[in-house]
Amino acid sequence: MDAPAHEDLRKELLAMVREDFQVRETLVRDGTLFDGYQPRMREVHERNADRLAAILDRLGAWPDQKLVGDDGAESAWIIAQHAISRPSLMRRSFELVRDAVARGTAPMRHAAHLDDRIRVFEGRPQRYGTQFDWNEQGEMVPKPIEDPAAIEDLREEAGLMPFFEAVRRQREAAMHGPEMPPDDWRERERVYEMWLREVGWRDPS
Repeated sequence: MDAPAHEDLRKELLAMVREDFQVRETLVRDGTLFDGYQPRMREVHERNADRLAAILDRLGAWPDQKLVGDDGAESAWIIAQHAISRPSLMRRSFELVRDAVARGTAPMRHAAHLDDRIRVFEGRPQRYGTQFDWNEQGEMVPKPIEDPAAIEDLREEAGLMPFFEAVRRQREAAMHGPEMPPDDWRERERVYEMWLREVGWRDPS
């Protein structure tokens, strides 16, 4: 494969995601990551989001596989997914990723994950079943799905594993992972709804 057109941006994107993951691991170890939107994690996400926005302005396109290589494009996608307090950037990223998918320079799974993530934050059912969360019974479950009968075909088109396998893996990871079900699910949902309005995903009224 040819060298990416923007090796400088590739290296920068990789470094941004490396920091994101390092901070996450630190917060997992000290037990503070899952206590709401942890301030240090949010600071990293928002700094990376602002830098990604500047990169999009510079390129006028998504930093795809042709521009920043496979790993650079993967890193840009991770940053966009983590830009949860920047609705406009996540929506902009989704549109640009979708354009890159049409050109054959980004995988469809990138667009599928961003589409689902945006839909869930906006309060709409997801299409591909990529987004999971705790329910009131303390189980890790997929967020509501728009058309359950079509989900396997949609996931296959997007290059995603079968849905039943994704559910199995998510539940297994939840059983053995560091995150525990919320002690007060209703309070967690109330705080989450307030946050969605605060950052602009939902109507503040």
